[in-house]
Amino acid sequence: MLTLNMGDRLRTGRWLLLAMLGLLHGALLLGVESTWVHPLLLAHLGLFLLWQPLWRGEREVGRGALVFILLASMVAIFWLSWWAIAFWLTGLFGLVGARVFVFRDRWTRLLYLSLIVYLLAVLLLWVVPNIFSAQSTIEVGRIMMRYVLPLLILVMAILPLNKEPSDNSQSVDFIYSLMLFMLLTLVVLGSLAFMTLAQLDYFESLLRTLFLIGLVLLALGGLWSPRFGFSGLQIMFSRYLLNVGTPFESWLSQLTEAAHREPDATSYLRRAITLLEDFSWLSGFSWQSAGVAGQSGQFSEYSVVVQEGELRLTLYAKQPLNPTLLLHIQLLVQLIGYFYQAKQREQSLRDITRLQAVYETGSRLTHDLKNMLQSLLSLTSIAQSREERAQQLLQQQLPLLTQRIEMTLVKLQQPLLESETPHLALNVWWEALRLRNQYRAIDWHAPDDLPGSHIPAALFDCIMDNLIDNALRKRQSESGITISVEIQAEPLRLTVCDGGYPIAEHIAASLLRGAVASENGLGIGLYQAARWASQMGYRLALVSNQAGKVCFELRVEEGQRTDGRSSVTALP
Repeated sequence: MLTLNMGDRLRTGRWLLLAMLGLLHGALLLGVESTWVHPLLLAHLGLFLLWQPLWRGEREVGRGALVFILLASMVAIFWLSWWAIAFWLTGLFGLVGARVFVFRDRWTRLLYLSLIVYLLAVLLLWVVPNIFSAQSTIEVGRIMMRYVLPLLILVMAILPLNKEPSDNSQSVDFIYSLMLFMLLTLVVLGSLAFMTLAQLDYFESLLRTLFLIGLVLLALGGLWSPRFGFSGLQIMFSRYLLNVGTPFESWLSQLTEAAHREPDATSYLRRAITLLEDFSWLSGFSWQSAGVAGQSGQFSEYSVVVQEGELRLTLYAKQPLNPTLLLHIQLLVQLIGYFYQAKQREQSLRDITRLQAVYETGSRLTHDLKNMLQSLLSLTSIAQSREERAQQLLQQQLPLLTQRIEMTLVKLQQPLLESETPHLALNVWWEALRLRNQYRAIDWHAPDDLPGSHIPAALFDCIMDNLIDNALRKRQSESGITISVEIQAEPLRLTVCDGGYPIAEHIAASLLRGAVASENGLGIGLYQAARWASQMGYRLALVSNQAGKVCFELRVEEGQRTDGRSSVTALP
């Protein structure tokens, strides 16, 4: 049971780290000339391989890792020197320093900060002085190694232990690690330069090097953010990171151009996949979406799958992908998915618009057919009459009915292409309307001098036939009500009123704005008539809804002429 608990504690990584530091401390305290330093460093290297955050423990060791292990072991056995130890400590410093920013727990971060302090003190106060044979600093370093640094290791051992998530424990920022490695190397080589050129002792050379590096870092920190009209190194560095293989701005402009040029989502997706081939670090792709799938290039063992909406894109790389490339891949696929979904929505809107046009045209034609059948019924009644004017009335109305039937047939053959609405003189159309409904008990009111301005006859016929038919149907359930039709010329206004009961409030609120359920139907005829009037520059509205006065009004909108075309004022 004790062995199992110790194994669990070792797998957390903390006790591996402390054991690794203990072996390294013992080897450094003995010195490179001691015969015990080789087995201690080999044991230290073995513990490092168990602790290291570069490869997960469950993964097999690759060829590159195996070569690294063999080289490190050969150096520890045959070419061991203070320079090799300095190089190793510098690498450990960069590796540990890059992990400090990963952990969120305060105690875990304090543990790694203490480890950084330990490695920095060992390198600058013990290893480097032994390289440069700085005796005064070696004596100070020996005191640090024997009394102070063991206490620091003890402090790291008694810090509270909080388990970090496994994802964090295996995260290393390569950029931070490389920068810290280069910075510490610059400190060592700068101290060597001052000692050689200025003939200074090691401690003074170290202080001068640290001072100069501090000034450089302070200047870079000032130039990082934009100040005094300078764009800042941060923007330049960010633009550099966004260039993955090819300039990002150029690739983005090509992607946007493809979204504008390609007619549908499928062709755009193929074009976007073709643009991805510009990246030399990618070897192949495979994609899958709703009803679309394909592949291109060659597959490899290094792949990443990105899901963006319905689009599932798999990218295969020629080499392992680091976190920076994964971030760029996520961004690129999000852009492709955004434009792809936009093209899909555009296609859906086109289909909906086409279906809506078919529906509206069909609904309008249905009401036109109904009105024509009613007119035909009226003409049939006239033909059966023995009055002398019956033949004359038939000769006047049959050509108009024939024209409306021809227009309806044209619309049935081309439902998506609205034929141009024929225009008639207002006085001629009004007289035809009266003659068509002369046998119905309707009061007609018109000025004596009705002008001859042209109006869209089909629109006016559709609206007036619907309004008059609804009023006549209302008279069947409410006997004795009056129906009146009034026209005014300036401004053009047509009003149909009946003396029946008002329309229910819940129906009147939605009437002319959509299909409403009522005793006589769904109000689709009035809804379609109102939409058609709005498209032609007119407005159909319920202007009065009182008992004894229910009125619908058709009037021209402001800025429209009476022929249904927009008016244009000529500039002087």
